[in-house]
Amino acid sequence: MGRKYKFHENDNLYFVSFATVNWIDVFVRRVYCDIVVESLKYCINEKGLELYAWCIMSSHVHLIIGTETGNLSDIIRDLKRHTSKTILKAIEENIQESRQDWMLWMFSRAGQRNSNNEKYQFWQQNNHPIQLSTNQMIEQRLDYLHNNPVESGAVDFPANYLYSSAKDYYTDEQGLLPVILLS
Repeated sequence: MGRKYKFHENDNLYFVSFATVNWIDVFVRRVYCDIVVESLKYCINEKGLELYAWCIMSSHVHLIIGTETGNLSDIIRDLKRHTSKTILKAIEENIQESRQDWMLWMFSRAGQRNSNNEKYQFWQQNNHPIQLSTNQMIEQRLDYLHNNPVESGAVDFPANYLYSSAKDYYTDEQGLLPVILLS
């Protein structure tokens, strides 16, 4: 991976996205989204993650993040490791998951193609962190992140999407996760 897509300085804001292997639509079920939400809460409370904006789409996650006390590469690595194990276990145990066999087969197939895995690969390996060095970059990524559910047809207005920080930005209400508002 080139220098362009790495966390260079932990005291800056970054836009980061990560997706499931083969862009599998895992996050169409609340149970799997809630695992990501709880994991982000843990990283905020225990690992020094500063969350400025977030959105969970059907196959990927977008974040605007920073940290003063932690290491962003380590935080994202641990977040992805924990969520992958927890979500895979939830898929295995979810008797109501109609796509269970197919998804596990796809994750197993991806895992076999990558020697870094024991059995499954859930997330694509890349994160593509982009340092947000100007206000224009911040505004562009913030708008993109919050409008992603609108563009996908999931909602008509960004704040109506549950798994996003748009409610924090567009209303006086708080969303599911504590965010530091960018003004």
